[in-house]
Amino acid sequence: MSLQVSAIMLGVKDLARAKTFYEGLGCEIDKDTRHFVSFSLGEGSPQLALYEWEAAAQDAGVSSEGSGFRGSSLHVNPDSREGVDELMRNAVDGGGSVVRAAAPARWGGYFGYFSDPDGYLWKVTTYAS
Repeated sequence: MSLQVSAIMLGVKDLARAKTFYEGLGCEIDKDTRHFVSFSLGEGSPQLALYEWEAAAQDAGVSSEGSGFRGSSLHVNPDSREGVDELMRNAVDGGGSVVRAAAPARWGGYFGYFSDPDGYLWKVTTYAS
């Protein structure tokens, strides 16, 4: 059996705030319940699921305590520098924060990082010059 990711789940402190943030980035809601929202990210992509932090911890049977770098980031690859800049602006407009401003990379691309309102890191990269 091959490992195929069907969804990426993020535990969030404020489900309504997170839902609004990801809608502002252009994500389309697939399911919307009291403790859970999922988004369709397009053909070939896994779903993005938001789950209330406490409920997610209970579901996994682990403590809800903990913060800081989570050891992962999510990556998006727009077709242009303008696409990178637009997504970074949309993230800030929606309540996110720039972690690393978008800039040319030594390897020829262009990238930046933002965090969502719960601190999840997103890297926005284009390989277009």
